[in-house]
Amino acid sequence: MRFDGQVALVTGATKGIGHAVAVDLAKAGATVLVNYRRDAERAKQALEAVAEHQPDAALIQGDVADPADVARMFSQIRSDYGRLDAYVNNAGVTADGYAVMMGDSKWRSVIETNLTGAFLCCRAAGRLMVRQKSGAIVAIASTSGINAPAGQANYAASKAGLLAMVRVLAKELGGYGIRVNAVIPGFVDTAMTRTMPQETLNQHLERVPLARIGQPEDVASVVRFLLSVEQAGYVTGASIVVDGGMTC
Repeated sequence: MRFDGQVALVTGATKGIGHAVAVDLAKAGATVLVNYRRDAERAKQALEAVAEHQPDAALIQGDVADPADVARMFSQIRSDYGRLDAYVNNAGVTADGYAVMMGDSKWRSVIETNLTGAFLCCRAAGRLMVRQKSGAIVAIASTSGINAPAGQANYAASKAGLLAMVRVLAKELGGYGIRVNAVIPGFVDTAMTRTMPQETLNQHLERVPLARIGQPEDVASVVRFLLSVEQAGYVTGASIVVDGGMTC
């Protein structure tokens, strides 16, 4: 599964799953555009790790929830590269709390980044890909969009909406040779899960048949498969769960 000569954009690519995906695609030869929102120092470090495998990698700053930022990012991609072969919609945030006590700002911040931001970026990526009549989009969802855990009304709704949007886009863009799929990670060893109390994490892991927490690389390899025309050229509108068997 090589991506030599291809341009790939990964949002939220400075840590966790997004960073693992960016490194993995660079190892496979892609020119990876590493998106970040505001932490320039972390972004620089992330780029160095990606550039070890593909020196043409570059940073692209922008808040996916800001329409002006999204327009600028994709205009820059079109101007600098003239194409976009792969887009990985990974940027996401959490702000947990029980629905009856959740403030409006918590609801809006999660929905605007995880769902509206995904729409803005997928729309912009789709427009570039329609012009070239090829491309692949992979959205990083979550098992919360399936299991709908208490305390995550905003996050679960955003990820469930993302899964629905993936199926819609697969239907709308398939005729242009563009494939759209989702990966649904379970508990993965990232900064997000490291904030959980160990007791809570242990309780969740008891429900995982493989009896371990996932690694970002476990997700990255599935993303690479879905982006590959050679390996997954007839796969679109699919959602692949990568959770060690937890949802089963």
